[in-house]
Amino acid sequence: MAINADALPGRPLTVSRARTARRILLDRWASRLVVLGGIVIIASILAILFVILAEVWPLFRAPQAELVGQGLVGAAPAAGEALGVDEYREIGYTVTPTGVLQFTPLRVAGAYPPIPVAGLDGARVTAVAETGRGRHALGTSDGRVVPLTVRFQVDFQDGRRVLTPQQEFGTPTALDPERRRPILRATGTTTGTGPIVVGQVGPRDLIVQTVVEKKALIGAPRREESVQALAVEAEGDITALRLDARGEDLMLGTSRGDVIRYDLRDKSAPRLAETAAAAPAGTPISLLQFLNGDRTLVVGDGAGAVTTWQVVAAPSGGEPRLTRIAEFAPHRTRVVAASPSRRDKGFVTADAAGGLHLNYGTSATTLLELQAGPGLRAVVFAPKADGVIAADEQGRLSHWALRNPHPEVTLGTLFGRVWYEGYSQPEYVWQSTGGTDDFEAKFSLTPLVYGTLKGTFYALLFAVPLALLAALYVSEFMHPAVKAYVKPVVEIMAALPSVVLGFLAGLWLAPMVERVVPGLFLLPFVEVACVLAAVLAWRALPLAVRTRFRPGTEVFLLVPVVLVGAWLALTLGGLVESRLLGGDYRGWLFSALGLTYDQRNSLVVGVAMGFAVIPIIFTIAEDSLANVPQHLRAGSLALGANRWQTALRIVLPTASPGIFSAVMIGFGRAVGETMIVLMATGNTPVMDASIFSGFRALSANIAVELPEAPEGGTLFRILFLAAFLLFCLTFVVNTLAELVRLRLRRRYRYL
Repeated sequence: MAINADALPGRPLTVSRARTARRILLDRWASRLVVLGGIVIIASILAILFVILAEVWPLFRAPQAELVGQGLVGAAPAAGEALGVDEYREIGYTVTPTGVLQFTPLRVAGAYPPIPVAGLDGARVTAVAETGRGRHALGTSDGRVVPLTVRFQVDFQDGRRVLTPQQEFGTPTALDPERRRPILRATGTTTGTGPIVVGQVGPRDLIVQTVVEKKALIGAPRREESVQALAVEAEGDITALRLDARGEDLMLGTSRGDVIRYDLRDKSAPRLAETAAAAPAGTPISLLQFLNGDRTLVVGDGAGAVTTWQVVAAPSGGEPRLTRIAEFAPHRTRVVAASPSRRDKGFVTADAAGGLHLNYGTSATTLLELQAGPGLRAVVFAPKADGVIAADEQGRLSHWALRNPHPEVTLGTLFGRVWYEGYSQPEYVWQSTGGTDDFEAKFSLTPLVYGTLKGTFYALLFAVPLALLAALYVSEFMHPAVKAYVKPVVEIMAALPSVVLGFLAGLWLAPMVERVVPGLFLLPFVEVACVLAAVLAWRALPLAVRTRFRPGTEVFLLVPVVLVGAWLALTLGGLVESRLLGGDYRGWLFSALGLTYDQRNSLVVGVAMGFAVIPIIFTIAEDSLANVPQHLRAGSLALGANRWQTALRIVLPTASPGIFSAVMIGFGRAVGETMIVLMATGNTPVMDASIFSGFRALSANIAVELPEAPEGGTLFRILFLAAFLLFCLTFVVNTLAELVRLRLRRRYRYL
């Protein structure tokens, strides 16, 4: 039976068993709820991590190829690009040396009759060149060129797709006026003014045919055709040739291993631009092919080597020259054919022994190796980059289905320097969309990681000294009555929305900072001088005057001193700019230091984001300092130490674990900040350590580009990879911070 202590004064207080049991039960349930809450939090974090990894993993999956058909009966292709396929990979076609266009079903039933090439008049097809999508130029044994256009009409019957191949032969034109020399090799393109065809009629003899089509206001369009011979100045014979899609650069490969570039910008006067050694001396160039965009040239030689070249200027400037960009896995024997992707910088190369390599130009990697039968003569990359078809000299076709949705992604392209088209050297570049379909997106995450760390560094450089010194003063020197108002006000600062701070930083702070930059750099030195002068003046005052102020309230006397110091620093900054910097500090920065000033830059972000981080660091650091046992302070003071010595040598080391945690939590807050970085910087992904330039952070990049990224696309998954990097960065930093905190705690636990 329980005894009521109120009813029996002087008796010991006892508690009933039922109440004790209820308390024990409640403690158990509370303990289990706390554990359950922790498990739920951990499980939620792991679930988020799993979702992120599920989106990222497909980026690094190896490409896969499935052999759909091998030994399909087709027709032996002529020399050159005599093989094609529709975008659904259902019907392939070849042009034979005997002058027959043969359509071959790849994944559909049926058969197609051979179609004779119109206008041959008994001649043979000696060369085939692709002059555009579905357009070909057929070179003949009597020196003529027959235009050919192949299309596929798509219909739907009973819910099924039905393709109908269509062909159109143009009027043959004579490259060789005497019609005695065969077209050994051919290349061409169709520009905005008309087609251009280049044919090889001798070991070093070329004929360039240019057609200019002019539309007339009345009547049919006029067609002006010009044919001119071009004697190539080379040591060896011509073994390969290729004209870019703009009709400006003609590339020739020789039997001596050289690549010769002719400038055709003036069609009436082709000019020899340069000669570059692309293979070992004596190794013939067997293949030339442009990648999508016609800026990167693929060179294959008789020894099986495959390299890519671009016409670029040197980093120091000068005339653009042919420069080797990358080298790929070599073939076992002579490279005989290549076909570029129409969607990206991928391409397929084939050798005479039946080996096929799937390469990607930008990453300089060979993604996949396939094997067909010997005697390969032609290969074509499907228009959707989802298949490869190869043909041998017997007319047998091999068909592979490819699955490689993210060929441009490797660790090297994500984090290393990449030599992109049009650049004079390898660089880190983030540009998620290309200017045109010909130019690819650039997905280097290094500028984003650099920008994240740069913004965090400048924010902490501004926030950590102010927050820690303020916490030390508030905890150890400020009067408790004043502290009761100051600390809540600082903590309320943490509730300010970051979007508001970013808005103010971008539209109000950035223009204001631009006007007073010299004064801002003088501000710390002037303020320190003013405060020291105020302290000396305070100590010079009579003791009777100083005792009128309560200890810990003297800080209010420094408010006007700080304001006067700020005014004095800004005034001196204007004088320095006008007298020493020529009246324009921006011009002086550029001329003397090579720095450009962007209005929204790291300086603005450091101030704005530092303002957002200060309350977190201040609150945690002040709590750590305030929780230091009072007997430590009392013992230090009793041994003769003053308050500053006690604060710096006793209180600060004892509270160092908590202070370190405060700094690390502020670091995590700055790393994950989005809106301030997004609105207060130029949001440009550049790698520049200057405080006067902007940057782009990982978090801001995700916020900007994720809403517009196609789901499941490369950009979509790379943005999830950026989120994973943020997760890893904060996890690693917090783990290291916890280890350091525990070590500091063990070190100072016995003080």
